[in-house]
Amino acid sequence: MARLMVKFNQEILPRLAKKFGRETKKGKPQVLATPRLKKIVINMGVGKARDDKNRLEQAAEHLTQIAGQRCQITKAKAAISSFRLRKGMGIGCRVTLRGKRMYEFFDRLVNIALPRIRDFRGVNPKSFDGQGNYTIGLNEQTIFPEIDADKVTFVQGMHITFVTSTSSDDEARELLRSLGMPFRDN
Repeated sequence: MARLMVKFNQEILPRLAKKFGRETKKGKPQVLATPRLKKIVINMGVGKARDDKNRLEQAAEHLTQIAGQRCQITKAKAAISSFRLRKGMGIGCRVTLRGKRMYEFFDRLVNIALPRIRDFRGVNPKSFDGQGNYTIGLNEQTIFPEIDADKVTFVQGMHITFVTSTSSDDEARELLRSLGMPFRDN
């Protein structure tokens, strides 16, 4: 079992249940009523893939290494002539993590990757969507230790979305903070 998953079930879940008043009359946490992390979606938009097919393949390979799970190539849904884009053309890649892999990725992101960012002072605590989901954008894939920086031919950014079971941004912020997300002070 993932280290963070065990910590969540044994320590964080009872503490959040008590804080948000989601306990039974006997003081046990109402597990399903307490906010939890449902999934993490990592998305790389590779706009230059229309000119260079190799670029999309390399981005997909990097995303697979980062996530520890094979990624899915996303294709254009409609043709847009001003972008020289045809329907069905590969324009990015994404992966959805759940369960053990989700907690392992979260742990690596917070403890290894984010501190490797130059001049890192924390992530923006206001990037919630109003439904309890949080998204951060990273400028390059080389902050992850799985990627060999010497073999990278181009820098590719990504969006990471944390989907929670709550619809309250404040509860989701507290959940992510208790899991170890380094929010900066405003």
